[in-house]
Amino acid sequence: MGDVDGVARCLEAAVGERFVRDELAALVSQAVTPWVAHDGLRLFGTNPATGAVSFGFLHDFSPDLVQAQLHDAYLGDDPFSPADITRHPMPVALFGGSNGSNGNSRSTPGHRHVLSTLAAHGAGSEARLLLRDRHGAWGLLALLRESGGRPFDGEDAARLAQLSPLLITLLRGYATTAPPPGGAHLPAGVAIVGADHQIRSLTPEARAWMREISPERGLAPRWMPQVSMREISLAARRHLADPGAPRPLACSPTAYLGRRVAVHAQPLDEHGEGDVAVLFQEATGTLLLSTFAAWHGLTARESLVLRHLYSGAAPKQIARGLEVSPHTVNAHVKAVFRKTGVSGRDELLAALDS
Repeated sequence: MGDVDGVARCLEAAVGERFVRDELAALVSQAVTPWVAHDGLRLFGTNPATGAVSFGFLHDFSPDLVQAQLHDAYLGDDPFSPADITRHPMPVALFGGSNGSNGNSRSTPGHRHVLSTLAAHGAGSEARLLLRDRHGAWGLLALLRESGGRPFDGEDAARLAQLSPLLITLLRGYATTAPPPGGAHLPAGVAIVGADHQIRSLTPEARAWMREISPERGLAPRWMPQVSMREISLAARRHLADPGAPRPLACSPTAYLGRRVAVHAQPLDEHGEGDVAVLFQEATGTLLLSTFAAWHGLTARESLVLRHLYSGAAPKQIARGLEVSPHTVNAHVKAVFRKTGVSGRDELLAALDS
């Protein structure tokens, strides 16, 4: 049995490193296995400004199982759904064995359906850890054990909970990795996705986007396009039915697709049963501000200052607008520069517009 310090050393060494495809999931699995044994791992990060899933990785975790779980999460009755990630009061849920969920012995239709989905894909139990702190929800870690193996229990849940700060730091480091020198920005493109979550048509601009973010370019996992398209279309349908669910607005960091990509989806009928329009565009400027602020841990007041800085306002103008002293504004400006790793306004604007 490993110790949490060993997990910490491994994960801390990986903060800010560049990973391609599913390498990050493999590293996390290797680090976590001595602490909480498992046969498969899924790790995803959310857009902290919207709660929408923005990037993800798998290690010995079937993409087919992920797609089945996505349907349960957004349109089914999954009791610990990633679609409700901001609403969960508990950080850990267990499925399998006699423990039910969260260490309780209850068995609801939702729990039974989760187990049925797992069994259909050769898994016997699953443990999910919600990655959330006072700044918001950062993502979710899911571990699998094969059918016939020892199910996850309360001790595993307690061990998993200790990993949350470490994994949040890892995801934040991944999301804020400095972008490489970029090429020209692509114009926005639109894809039409059918009720079967398959692409029905693409604008020429969207075709360019699909080529640009293709796994063949060597960054994203090979399963990403199909799973991500299903996720964003399901999220759009869920948000139409439940406006309190996360908005279908994902913002992928540069490290994931080679450029910051914003993906927004909107059902084209009032019931959300038909086609969904999916918009691809560069995640820069005002579209990026909220996510950029959350990724870098800016406070609410620092985020307001960031918006004013981006608009071109001088510190005295910002002070008047916020009804605070110029000294206070200057302190906030210095904090923004420090947290985002820039030396001044020009460098900050370049980071937002790159």
